[in-house]
Amino acid sequence: MTSKQRAYLKSLASTLNPIFQVGKSSLTPEFTSAINEAFNTKELIKIAVLKNCMDDPGEIAQVIAERTHSQVVQVIGKKIVLYKPDKKTRKSCCRRKILLSKEIE
Repeated sequence: MTSKQRAYLKSLASTLNPIFQVGKSSLTPEFTSAINEAFNTKELIKIAVLKNCMDDPGEIAQVIAERTHSQVVQVIGKKIVLYKPDKKTRKSCCRRKILLSKEIE
């Protein structure tokens, strides 16, 4: 991912609210599968790490990215932003597809 692509995704993520929260139980298989299911409808996801979670947000982001085959866009404080491009071409007018200038490898 180039720096321009990352900057573009960061600008899109700035208006998003976190849709998942990592708590004291940290990463469970159910939590990972829920994130993976969310990638079926969204390409950009923001996750909040709660104060009672003792794990490092950077490490949590890397583990989630590995398990869901996504990419870490940014980790700021206790917020994580992940991106996974939609591989399926859907013709739905309601689905917003993020188009980057060059495809991410």
